[in-house]
Amino acid sequence: MARLSRRRPTRTRARGAATKAIIASKAPGSPTTPQSQDLAKAVAATPLPSTRRLRRGGLANILVMTAAAGIVGTLAIPAYAIAPGSVGPQFGETDATRLSKAQAQTVEVTDDVIAAPVADDGYAAVSGEEIRAAAEAAAAAEAARIAAENAMTSYAASYDGPSVGDFLANPPYPSFDLASVYSVATQYIGTPYVYGGATPAGFDCSGFVMYVYAQFGVSMPHSSAGQGAMGTVISEADAQPGDLVIMDGHDGFYAGDGMILHAPYEGASVRVQPIWTSDYSIVRIGI
Repeated sequence: MARLSRRRPTRTRARGAATKAIIASKAPGSPTTPQSQDLAKAVAATPLPSTRRLRRGGLANILVMTAAAGIVGTLAIPAYAIAPGSVGPQFGETDATRLSKAQAQTVEVTDDVIAAPVADDGYAAVSGEEIRAAAEAAAAAEAARIAAENAMTSYAASYDGPSVGDFLANPPYPSFDLASVYSVATQYIGTPYVYGGATPAGFDCSGFVMYVYAQFGVSMPHSSAGQGAMGTVISEADAQPGDLVIMDGHDGFYAGDGMILHAPYEGASVRVQPIWTSDYSIVRIGI
């Protein structure tokens, strides 16, 4: 930084003598001589050296110092203060920032929140006994499956007569009527119930119906629901022997007078018995 030095005006001997002469001439009671009067007049007529140049030099120094201080201050401004775009709205103060600068605050919680119960997370554990029971049940189911498979193998080997496919290829009763259907169905009374069976070696409910209708050239699925969907529901007052009695998961032939001819369940055989439920419908095939 430039150092200011105050310049003192140069004082010459002539000027000092003239000044003293002027002061002496103006002082009261001071003797004057012609020489002093002439010297005072000469001094008064001589212009004094100008100090304008000196004042201008001091002002210039002040301006230089001010400009230098401004340059240094500009260089000291942090870079982010002059970053482009820093005045945009995205750089403004956020609500979170204002809250962080706020004073202490309070939060009011309503009574229903305060009284809200806290529920523990529930979990279920499987005991060793339950695991063993599940394993035993799975083993029993597998054993039952193997037994049924063996029974079906034995069942198939015990029958060498015509199958459903054989009858459909060459039906023995091409003339279809309900009385004939029921008459053929009664020939199998006493046939044992076999799950999945569809021959005179053993029938289940839908296998029995399928085997009888196949002899009249009518192809049916091995399913009570599928067989019921093939026909038309009629009223029981119009039902005739040979129509189908369709229940939930079971079916058979209507035998008249509220009776059913069917293959009932494991351990029983094909028989006629009263219909034991009111939840059924009568379906006629062929219309």
